[in-house]
Amino acid sequence: MGKHIISSEKLVFDQVRTILQQGLKIELSKDSEDRIIKCRQYLDKKISSQIEPIYGVTTGFGALCNHSISKEDLGLLQRNLVVSHACGTGDEVPADIVKLMLLLKVQSLSYGYSGVQLKTVQRLIDMFNHDVIPVVYQLGSLGASGDLSPLAHMSLPLLNLGEVIYEGEKYPASIICDKFGWEPIDLQSKEGLALLNGTQFMSAYGVFCLLKTFKLSQLADIIASLSLDAFDGRIEPFNELIQKIRHHKGQMQTAQRINKLLEGSQLIHSKKIHVQDPYSFRCVPQVHGASKDSINYVAYVFSNEINAVTDNPTIFPDEDLIISAGNFHGQPLALAFDNLCIALSELGNISERRTYQLLSGKRGLPAFLVAHPGLNSGFMIPQYTSASIVSQNKQLCTPSSVDSIESSQGQEDHVSMGANAATKAYKVVMNLERILAIELFNAAQALEFRRPMKSSPFIENFVSEYRKNVPFLKNDDVMYTHIQASIDFLNKVQINIPTALQKGV
Repeated sequence: MGKHIISSEKLVFDQVRTILQQGLKIELSKDSEDRIIKCRQYLDKKISSQIEPIYGVTTGFGALCNHSISKEDLGLLQRNLVVSHACGTGDEVPADIVKLMLLLKVQSLSYGYSGVQLKTVQRLIDMFNHDVIPVVYQLGSLGASGDLSPLAHMSLPLLNLGEVIYEGEKYPASIICDKFGWEPIDLQSKEGLALLNGTQFMSAYGVFCLLKTFKLSQLADIIASLSLDAFDGRIEPFNELIQKIRHHKGQMQTAQRINKLLEGSQLIHSKKIHVQDPYSFRCVPQVHGASKDSINYVAYVFSNEINAVTDNPTIFPDEDLIISAGNFHGQPLALAFDNLCIALSELGNISERRTYQLLSGKRGLPAFLVAHPGLNSGFMIPQYTSASIVSQNKQLCTPSSVDSIESSQGQEDHVSMGANAATKAYKVVMNLERILAIELFNAAQALEFRRPMKSSPFIENFVSEYRKNVPFLKNDDVMYTHIQASIDFLNKVQINIPTALQKGV
């Protein structure tokens, strides 16, 4: 099995995808180990020689920052921090996202600005490599002093506390630690803060959502192309000249991609009776393109974040400085998540409208895409389902980033609520997949009524693969099984978009 070496080189999304999909092990580079050791040695020396208090190292936390802690209690202070902050509740965070939290926490600590022991980082790596996944809960973080509560749950197994998922089963962490011979980590000064301060809960959700979004954005273009052909739509709105005079990158990319996807289609180049199409078809470049531009902005934010140091205080050995500041504040992520929710909600919104148009009995298509309406309801109700999901996504687009509730006796008087933004963005992403699956279900059905004419080779091949999972329906059937099969297809399908269009979202 391969390895990914964690180093000072930038961690990119494709690497994260490969690590997760191929089950790669992770390992610190020698340079990363040296930086971690150097920072820890500097901090130990500083504590022994400095009289002035150092926040979170020789003092209490938050509003208790003026309480000095004796040197013999510095380790206990850090242990108490972890156990007292594990206050999560609600649903459990999906295992893939918790595994990302471990990866991203290791990445952040590897830069050597956090003052942790090497063995602490190595234990996080061991947990990652052995798929020992801490049980973390979705609710509890304000996204301000870092993701305190979820990161505390992630860190409990370092102390042989809390719970973990191992080989699909939940166990007390102590049982699995004993299995691997892992003794509890004796946390030293600053380590609890280094583990709990940081944005790895938000960042892990962001990376997971983006990896799924990159694919869904491409699938939205493919399925829209299929719907356009099935609806007997026009290709003129996708002309390059139209896009060039408005200049938006996402719009130009969308039009280029759809032109390529429909290359060789008999349907798109057939003679049209109608002069123009409804907006849900005609304005795909403008709507999909605007979402692409937002997705790229969100990707920029999270690319920066997963390669950043976000705990506090931050230690600079070479400059002989320990600075208490606010890199843990999740405002950049909260704003990005809210933007992502809106962008993806709109991809779902316009998708449902195309589904609605396909059912309308226009342009030679039978009402509700069934050969014998009346006796059969056909595809009437999947559109209801899609409309319901679209409405929920709109509700989830209420921004989290504009909210703030004072905490810690006023010391933390502005918070990002980025963790709530993260969990609702996850819901929007999963909902978009369902909406697109329902559009595909309808569009593939509609295409059969255009036979013997064909769409492009790419679209025909895509539909052919889909038909291995979901049949053409001549009469009413139990529909939820076909909807779920459509969702599963989108989740598993490998997209082979023409080479010229593989870049971007």
